[in-house]
Amino acid sequence: MEATNHEAFLLSQRCVWVNGPVIVGAGPAGLATAACLREQGVPFIVIERADCIASLWQKRTYDRLKLHLPKQFCQLPRLPFPQQFPEYPSKKQFIQYLQSYTQKFEINPQFNETVQSARFDQTSGLWRLKTESSISGQVVEYVCQWLVVATGENAECVIPEIDGLNEFSGEVLHVSDYKSGDRFKGKNVLVVGCGNSGMEVSLDLCNHQASPSMVVRSSVHVLPREILGKSMFELAVLLMKWLPIWIVDKLMLILAWFVLGSIEKYGLKRPLMGPLELKNTTGKTPVLDIGALNKIKSGEIKIVPAIKKLNKNEVEFINGEKMEIDSVLLATGYRSNVPFWLQEKEFFGKNGFPKTPFPNGWKGKSGLYAVGFTRRGLSGVASDAIKIAQDIGNVWREETKQKKKPIACLRRCISQF
Repeated sequence: MEATNHEAFLLSQRCVWVNGPVIVGAGPAGLATAACLREQGVPFIVIERADCIASLWQKRTYDRLKLHLPKQFCQLPRLPFPQQFPEYPSKKQFIQYLQSYTQKFEINPQFNETVQSARFDQTSGLWRLKTESSISGQVVEYVCQWLVVATGENAECVIPEIDGLNEFSGEVLHVSDYKSGDRFKGKNVLVVGCGNSGMEVSLDLCNHQASPSMVVRSSVHVLPREILGKSMFELAVLLMKWLPIWIVDKLMLILAWFVLGSIEKYGLKRPLMGPLELKNTTGKTPVLDIGALNKIKSGEIKIVPAIKKLNKNEVEFINGEKMEIDSVLLATGYRSNVPFWLQEKEFFGKNGFPKTPFPNGWKGKSGLYAVGFTRRGLSGVASDAIKIAQDIGNVWREETKQKKKPIACLRRCISQF
């Protein structure tokens, strides 16, 4: 019986040599890196825990979502958006773009494989990744010279600790599971979070005849998405070419005041630090308003303070006020999951982000790379992907010329396995 179990164990595991980098994640970051590597002539494998590309976009975003920035700032390397796409493509259009991108560069991810661990083997000088299939349960160990971490900033939902959350009798939903406000018609919904997602789902709830109350626990920058038909982001990028960041921040806030007026009287306090400086320093993105502010001004979206506790069917705020609610929607963001599987502490910090600040946080030691951790959206993804592919490509071509492949290391690895 023991021999049978041992044989079954051996059959359930494989060791695979990858003649190139392993890319973990098939979102925009992983796809962009794969496309750039394809252009460099470097073979690769993409590992994805979900059953599709861009699972965050396909499965964990609301229906009305559109790109917050103009499409020219969101396209991936070597393939612009179709000309017929609007300036701010919809969720459906962006997914179509990514699917076309995958086909064009012949990217075929290994789906339904979750990385359990990844570590650098000092003996062989190679990376060893163990994955498990969510379909068959098979364990695979990938052995490679380069590891590209492309799981991104939004791999896992952040669920805050709220006193009484488990005792609340109504529905509690993270924004990743929210699709449309249609099911909340006529309900009082407490939206926890006032970032772009919190603002946009609150607006969507209003448009579906729900009554949202948005928890604002901290200061927030609210900027118009456009001014005089020009993207606010595009204007900031243009000004940054000529002016220091603090002056650009001042100009943006003056323009925001002219377009939106004072927001503090509605319960939205601006941070002391300017929007661009705050973004660069903390990664906190300013809200680009697409209509939620008018709903706040009219009272259709109610601004409420931080939560003290939840009861069976009501919420109590820190100011002592209480409100009956039907549902709680957590627009509390996401986090990196890198610390859960990558056994490396020098390049990545405890928060799952590279310790080295932008623009140098894309390359670690021993063939380790990070793409999509710049807190600069899709433009940051594109920049990282190009650099990583060029760096690996240079080494690949040199090794190919010299015809030096780490065969000895591979044999050693397989024998150890």
